[in-house]
Amino acid sequence: MRQRPESTADALSGAMDALETVVETHGLSKRYGGKALAVDRLDLHVHRGEIYGFLGPNGAGKTTTLRLLVGLIRPSAGTATVLGLPPGHPEGLRRIGCMVEEPTFYPYLSGRDNLRVVARYCGLPEARIAAALDRVDLLARANDRFGTYSTGMKQRLGVAAALLKDPELLILDEPTNGLDPQGMVEMRTMIRGLGEEGRTVLLSSHLLAEVEQICHRVGVIQGGHLVAEGPLQDLRGSAGLVLRATPEDQAERLLRQALGPDAVACRQGAFELAIDPGRSAEISSLLARSGVVVTELRPRERSLEEVFLQLTGTEPGEAAPVREAVS
Repeated sequence: MRQRPESTADALSGAMDALETVVETHGLSKRYGGKALAVDRLDLHVHRGEIYGFLGPNGAGKTTTLRLLVGLIRPSAGTATVLGLPPGHPEGLRRIGCMVEEPTFYPYLSGRDNLRVVARYCGLPEARIAAALDRVDLLARANDRFGTYSTGMKQRLGVAAALLKDPELLILDEPTNGLDPQGMVEMRTMIRGLGEEGRTVLLSSHLLAEVEQICHRVGVIQGGHLVAEGPLQDLRGSAGLVLRATPEDQAERLLRQALGPDAVACRQGAFELAIDPGRSAEISSLLARSGVVVTELRPRERSLEEVFLQLTGTEPGEAAPVREAVS
């Protein structure tokens, strides 16, 4: 059971419950060393109950943004609210679980004892520790020293620590770093389950497959600036049409004549047409008049990777260029 806040915070707690947007920033900026902008006029909106994927190349400003949201650093400009309160506010922190950057614990303490330290510091019952360890599949190694853990196990202990508060909002920075393929699957399943429980999850990642499988909405950051935000389906949009027809050779000839050779590609028995999806009726009629039977005709969604490359101009694991401040 979540501990109730003290009576002085009851009104704030009720107000936060009524919010639809649990993380919101306006013009949020962070400048280091005079001119280098790590975060540049960021307008971010994370809605209650969603799994929000925060995407960007390495060095794009993802971790700096998360540090700003939990009050670890102060912004150079702009504002942010988290659960209706300023970043770092004690009442907000009570309802947030976070893992930002690589989790750090006492190397000579066991995983269980490290969580005891966290629980005592946060005023939480130690009875929650076993459930948190079980959720990240660390119960079998709970009594081993943290210093003996693999990178993936350290990541999982960090997530367990974030879960101790039974948080309303979970902020995770690259939670699958260091995990093997099976561990990544298990982490994705766990995060999806947290969303199904009604929690809000803000997930920073450069792994497109991870985001594509579990996130409801995404924000894409490049050079510290938010270049796109919205539901995954909306960002993908449509990149053309996929068509299957028989006889194939006749269909290909007609399509190339009507659309031009550069607009038609044939892959695995299907034609990919680089045209406006609104022309589907026109294409179907063209082929039917020539006796070609259309067996499939649908919009072709862009992959998240295509969208990412178009928005950022970089591969997911590449470093983003540093944006300079405008004087």
